[in-house]
Parts: sequence; C-alpha cells; structure tokens
Amino acid sequence: MKAPWTTVAWLRWFPLLVLVSWLPSLRGLTAEEVIVDFSKVHGLFRPLHGVNLGPLCYRGTVDLSAYHRELGPPLTRLHDVVWVHADAVDISTIFRDYRDDPAVPENYDFAVTDDYLAAVVHGGSPILYRLGESIEHTPRKYRVHPPPDFARWAEVCCQIIRHYNEGWAGGFRHQIRYWEIWNEPENQPAMWTGTDEQFFQLYEITARAIKTRWPDLKVGGPSLGHTGTFVAGQFQPGDFLLRFLRRCRDRGLPLDFFSWHRYADDPADFARRAQAVRQWLDQHGFARTESHLNEWNYLPGEDWRPMMSEGQGVVRENWSAELRGPKGAAFAVWTLLSLQDAPIDMANFYAADIQAFGLFNFHGVPQKTYFAFRTFRALLDTPRRVQTPPCVTGQVAIGAGLDGSGTCAAVLLSNFHTTLGLPDLTLRQLPWNGPTAFELCIVDASRNGEVARAGTLGPELRLALSEYRGPVVAFVKLQPAPPSVP
Repeated sequence: MKAPWTTVAWLRWFPLLVLVSWLPSLRGLTAEEVIVDFSKVHGLFRPLHGVNLGPLCYRGTVDLSAYHRELGPPLTRLHDVVWVHADAVDISTIFRDYRDDPAVPENYDFAVTDDYLAAVVHGGSPILYRLGESIEHTPRKYRVHPPPDFARWAEVCCQIIRHYNEGWAGGFRHQIRYWEIWNEPENQPAMWTGTDEQFFQLYEITARAIKTRWPDLKVGGPSLGHTGTFVAGQFQPGDFLLRFLRRCRDRGLPLDFFSWHRYADDPADFARRAQAVRQWLDQHGFARTESHLNEWNYLPGEDWRPMMSEGQGVVRENWSAELRGPKGAAFAVWTLLSLQDAPIDMANFYAADIQAFGLFNFHGVPQKTYFAFRTFRALLDTPRRVQTPPCVTGQVAIGAGLDGSGTCAAVLLSNFHTTLGLPDLTLRQLPWNGPTAFELCIVDASRNGEVARAGTLGPELRLALSEYRGPVVAFVKLQPAPPSVP
C-alpha cells in the first residue's frame, strides 16, 4: 500500500530536519560557540578506554603500575608482551615441547607470565588473554606456525585457563572471562604461516574444548586486522571475515565475541566500521556476539612503513612523535567520544606500554596520549551523559556529563582535524543555583593536562576557548562556587 503523502514526506525530510536542528551547534564547533544544555541527559558514558599490554616493561626496568591504576582500564588485552625476554603469555613460552604431556604441571613454565599478569590484576584491570603467539616481523618465522597437534594445543590452552582461574599447578583465581584464540591469522606470514583452513580448524577445536569445560567463559577471536574496505561509502567485507563467520555459523561454533583491529588517520572511521562489522555479525546469526575493537590507534596516512625495517631511524622517530604528540592525543579523545554511539562492546587502545605506539616513551615518561586518556577517565567521573552534537569528520568532538549528585559537571573537547581555535562554551541549565567555578585543563604542544585557567564564570556562563588552537584536548570541570567570605 502506498504511504500517505505526509508519511512519505516525513521519511524523506527527517534526516535533513535532524541536521538542521544541529546546525547552530555544528557551526559553533568550527567557528565561535557551542551551547551545552545540562538538562538534556541521555544515558551514561561507556568506559571504552581499554588498553593492550600491562604495566611491566623491558626486563623489569620500567614499571607503569601507578599510571595504569590512574587510568583504570576496563579491560587489558595481552598481546605482543615484551617483559623479561619477550617470554610471557605466548603459548610457546609456557608449554615448549609438544612431545610432553599437557596434563603434567612440570611441563609448563608459568613463572614469567604469572608475574606479568599479577601486575595487571593488582592494578585493578580485568584481563583479555590472547591464546597464541606474538607477531614476528623477522624474515625467519619462529613461533607463528600452526601447532603440530591442534587437539593437544587446545588442551594446553585449557590447562592455562585452569592455572589462572582455578589454581591448577600452583596457579591463581584471577577470574579471567575473555579468552581470545590467536591474533590476526589473515596477516600472513607475520602472524600465521599456515592456511586459512588450518586456522579455522584450530579455532573450531579450541573454542569447542574451552566452551565444553567452561560454558560461562567468553571465547572469541580472531583479532582480525583486515575487516574490509569502504568503496563509494559502502562496506566491502574481506574474504577472511566472510569465510570465518560462515564457518562459525555453519558448524555452530562458539563466538562470544568477535575481535577486530583498525589503525586509521581519520578517527571517524572507527564508528562507521563498527557499524559495518555489527551488520555482518547480525546477518550471519551472531546478534548476541560482542564486537571488540581490541587494537586501535592513529596511523598517519595509513602508512605502516615507518615501523618496518626500512623506516628505522629519524623517520620512525618523527612518526612515533606524531603518534604520541598533540595530534595523537586529540585523535585518541576524538575516537573515544565518537565510539560512545557506535555498536561496539569494548575497545582496546594499542598500547599502554613504552613501544612506538605506546602511551609512554622508552624511559617510562607519559606522553601526550597518556594525558589525553586521563582526561577521558576524568569525564567518566561525571557519568550521566549530556546531549552534545554528533562527532563529524572535520569538526571538534565534544562530550559533556554530570555526576550522580548534581554537584559536578564536565565538558571534554578534542580538536584533531583543524588548526583553528576551540569554540567558546556557553552553558545552560546547570543543576545548581549561584556562581559556577571552573577549571580548564589543556593537552597541547606545551601542556600536559595541567590547569591552564581557573576561576568563576559570569552570569552568562560563557567560557572563551578560541585561544587554544588544534591539535588540542580541553577538559572543563564545573562545580558550584564556594560562598564568598564577607
């Protein structure tokens, strides 16, 4: 039946009406002003600031535990650990000889991994344990081969779970829920020297073994590095993605979470890719499967060459400086704000250690990206999310929140895309009467989140920010001003 004209007109013009309703705020994001109305609360902020890698680094000479506790990651994924001798977490470092009996505790070397995990647990973060091997960029591949016996490899994985969750072999009760099978098996040969079919077999055998013993644990993977491409705005899924999902669907394989990776030069790409991944999961019958973006970071020009052997030296130094500098900081906050509305269940930044992608330099000094993450963590102290304009490429991203008692508010802004100044803030309907005290913290080329300005706002509740030019992150904390002393 043909819809009445009024319905057709509404469906046709509704997207334009929504856009027009946002135009004053959108103009403010690149020009003069943005208005935040604190009476418009919708939902809660989601703690999507998970990370890769724990606080222990480089043979015990760097311990970042205090910084990790300050950030409070909601989930720490363990992959590519460089700890004592790069010998932690990987299966080959724990169970070295497949001629040994997996049931015998003496055939395992847990010590180094025990200490590494203990630091994460003591920092208060839950763990996602990647079962597999770390990436190998060397010409010769040492450990990323298909296991000689898939069933025995699956049994080893189960014994590792017993060690860390049930105390087996002098182990622990860490209550690790998420167990990920391998990492980027399509990234061949750096992560897998076998065939796709061999990986599918390994996943099937291991996932079934784990879920048979522990139905309540979350099993998933495969940490896909290449999900697909966008062509003329339409997502074209990669062949490995389609074949993996079909294999899991057709054989009824466990897939509690689907993990995938993305490094980009436009932070808006993560949310649109998350939408595409969610769509393909749903279409293949995995509507209840969680979607984990469990590696992400800024990649200028989407060019990997600076981190390869041909990029060593000054090229890599400059590249890493951009990743961890003001632009990388603004990129990180822009991403964390944009993911709030994305169909994603967890995100893990790569990485929270001292490597080229890390939040810290080789000496353990926190970088601009660390201070950017700290501003997002501060925003979570005002968890009631206030309506703000959507994150749009080329615009300043903004988030605002209120605490539960109505005695504190916050606004977080990120200017990644332009060198223009931040928009001025005009505040409406704060949940208190009387004067408002503010603190403005800035992350840019010269500041690391320190208080740049503080004071009391006038009756118009307007805060001028245009002097802070991009790339920049700004965090504004708002509270009732204390009564003046007569």
